[in-house]
Amino acid sequence: MSYTRGQEQCRPAFDKKPTPRFSSGLPFEEACAKHVEHTFKAARIFILASRSLSKQTDSLEKLKGALGDRVAGCHIGISPHTPISEVVEVIDDVRKLDVDCLVTLGAGSITDAAKLVRFAIANSAWDEKAISTLWGGHSHNPTRREHIIKPTIPMICIPTSLSGGEYQAIAGATETLTTRAKRTFEPGVDPELVILDPELVKTTPQWVWLSTGIRSVDHCVETVCSLQSTPEGDAAASRGLDMLVRGLLRSKANPDDSEGRYLCQLGVVQAMQAVSTGTPLGASHAIGHQLGPLGVGHGETSCILLPAVCKFNAAKGANNARQAMVRELLLGLEPVQAAIKARGREANDLDLGDILDIVIGELGMPRSLRAVNVGRDKFGLLAVNSLHDLWIKTNAFPITEEDQVLEILNMVAG
Repeated sequence: MSYTRGQEQCRPAFDKKPTPRFSSGLPFEEACAKHVEHTFKAARIFILASRSLSKQTDSLEKLKGALGDRVAGCHIGISPHTPISEVVEVIDDVRKLDVDCLVTLGAGSITDAAKLVRFAIANSAWDEKAISTLWGGHSHNPTRREHIIKPTIPMICIPTSLSGGEYQAIAGATETLTTRAKRTFEPGVDPELVILDPELVKTTPQWVWLSTGIRSVDHCVETVCSLQSTPEGDAAASRGLDMLVRGLLRSKANPDDSEGRYLCQLGVVQAMQAVSTGTPLGASHAIGHQLGPLGVGHGETSCILLPAVCKFNAAKGANNARQAMVRELLLGLEPVQAAIKARGREANDLDLGDILDIVIGELGMPRSLRAVNVGRDKFGLLAVNSLHDLWIKTNAFPITEEDQVLEILNMVAG
């Protein structure tokens, strides 16, 4: 699917699911207005928009201009990792306005907030205590209510990062009243439409673009390296990894490269296709979820943890054959070969963790917890919270003890 500006292409993101669909080719505001009117026939739109995008670009004004008097309300800004207290503020606004469509303009925290807003409204959960009865499903929540109602308000996502949350139903949000733990909500309904615009995302800060790209690389690597992966998941993850690594290195070399940006966006579709097969992820995601409330960006958690988790699993002999598959794919990419050569390294001496470390280093991303101001004094809490995460026990080497999480954290302490 090549990128042609001015001609819309719209199709399901995944082979075996009707939603979400994704649109490309039109300027984001034109595509949104078209689908609001003709696909969803919506008349009361609520927009959740990125604070930085709203302040530093005219993107929000373009969107409002295209939607016109259909805009019923707008909320600007959600803090990283989606604090539930902030989501409650949005819920208060949306429930008063008879909204019939949500539109997000921004990155992962904005997307998660909108998913949680419509989930909470469907279940009449108006405050944080009530919302705390909605998280869980695969992860145990003793207070989870017995009857969960699926959202009905349609949702359009205009993503400006590469984290990929817009392609799945699951939302992550952080408790603010109690534990500060990040919780996983499973509303069971995907966003209906994702609008891709490589020109829009040139306004995304470079560190956000590249680090969230590694987040999607993490989806691909942990899918293929899972002992529960499937041929379908492996194929999608391999396609995604190829597109993402090439696209990210192009974006780093030339931030104005529209084709490189679009290659990254298509790589995210493949990464989420892999995730949608049901293959469980591993410790990089599980521990990364708990780093978020400490102020570490979604993508940065993967930049720091993914190579270390690969090395941890390899040292345990857990998934070495599957890691070898990813290693060979990466070594087959010319820009990866060039990065290895530039560092004076020999490919034969490198394991998967080493190669990922080189790619992430080439992008200029952080490689230690010290680099993102997380000290050893936080390791105990991180270990405890990580053991409650959805993906910790599905790591290739099952992690059930705090000391095992601490072993990984110590590898990346810096």
